Amino acid sequence: MIRTLCMQAAIGISLTCMALPGARAQSYPDRPIRFIVPFAPGGTADVLTRALAQKLGQRLGQPVIVENRPGASTAIGVKHAAMAAPDGYTILYGGVSSQVMNPLINRVDFDPVKDFTPISLVNSLPLVLVVHPSLPAADFSQFLALAKTRAQPITYASAGAGTSNHLAGELLKSAARIPLLHVPYKSSAPALNDLLGGHVDAMFDLVLTSAPQARLGKVRPLAITSARRSPLLPDVPTLRELGLPEGEVDVWTGVFGPAGMPPAIVARLHDEIAAILRLPEVQQQFSSLGALAEPSTPEQLGELLRSELAKWKRVVREARIGTD
Repeated sequence: MIRTLCMQAAIGISLTCMALPGARAQSYPDRPIRFIVPFAPGGTADVLTRALAQKLGQRLGQPVIVENRPGASTAIGVKHAAMAAPDGYTILYGGVSSQVMNPLINRVDFDPVKDFTPISLVNSLPLVLVVHPSLPAADFSQFLALAKTRAQPITYASAGAGTSNHLAGELLKSAARIPLLHVPYKSSAPALNDLLGGHVDAMFDLVLTSAPQARLGKVRPLAITSARRSPLLPDVPTLRELGLPEGEVDVWTGVFGPAGMPPAIVARLHDEIAAILRLPEVQQQFSSLGALAEPSTPEQLGELLRSELAKWKRVVREARIGTD
């Protein structure tokens, strides 16, 4: 009798435990959600995250609170998200810089693939190759010809070693087989200032920040790094149009959660984020910042992450940019 009762109790407990994940998913969310941003406040990534968080909170019926956790080239915020409970109450706004470039270049104590659950791609931002007007290169073909024949290499500025605009230059060097001299700065602002002052020849910059300078004639835009032209610089051709698709770079970002999230919660978050990103007003807001709002399935984001890791691993190896 006792044995029978124990067995019945064990079965009941087991069935209850099995039902808990489904029950949690059905009631999700029942409290605020933390949205970790591994970048400092005020930048483009922060602005886009807050726009998404506001809409997401409205649709979920719970506040989505943005937490900026910059530091260690994004590793602090990313690690914090990786260590959170996989219950859907902590999500991460991560991208090519935090999930790909930083782990390839610096020592980090997380695995960008194994420690995260992909939820949805959010947006991509193209870079634009801009040069100082004094550089005798009216277009991209002249830039390549000059790079191959100039006695001193063309210099290009970046926001620092291992950043997107640094590795975009390394990718162009490899794809076009031209010499370029990298000049790292502490951030994009001083790099752009020195380009405007003629202290460096070129820079891969976000279209948002370089487009106003281009319209004033302070820089000359030569090529967009994405597969599509930017609405902020519609007359500037893409690298694909110029015959160099292997030099394409997209500064993409997406939403991730810790590894092991329940599929039902992943699906709920994905569906809401995708619906938000398809709203005309959201697409317009993103476009005004030079970004393309483009949701994806979780599987597509996971595949993008793996393909980007493979692509940039080769670039980092060829450029001999090792872990410190």
